[in-house]
Amino acid sequence: KVDYDVCSNYGNWLYSAGIGNDPRESRKFNMIKQGLDYDGNGDYVRLWLPELQGIKGADIHTPWALSSAALSQAGVTLGDTYPQPVVTAPEWSRHMHQRPGGSPHPRGRRGPAQHKDRGIDFYFSRKKDA
Repeated sequence: KVDYDVCSNYGNWLYSAGIGNDPRESRKFNMIKQGLDYDGNGDYVRLWLPELQGIKGADIHTPWALSSAALSQAGVTLGDTYPQPVVTAPEWSRHMHQRPGGSPHPRGRRGPAQHKDRGIDFYFSRKKDA
């Protein structure tokens, strides 16, 4: 299924690029959080990136953060079969090595300590029960 709506797509691309119309300051699109929220098991990523087929579960959203052993087992070589990341945004660390829904990765890996003085940011806060 292909989803295409000229206005929505154009507006979303502008917003993702940081030039959309949003009254909130410092609003950023967090690809890691979006991947965990909407493709928690990584099925959509696996559909379009067959070179990452061997990476199981949510780890597929951050292959550069996996150990050499895990990458080797999955048949992935960063810089060869899959590119190294061009950038890694500091905001991603909050969601790296987490399971979908915000629970920590079962192996206990965590990103850097969080800065408690940054305030609440809609895109980077954990989902609240409705």
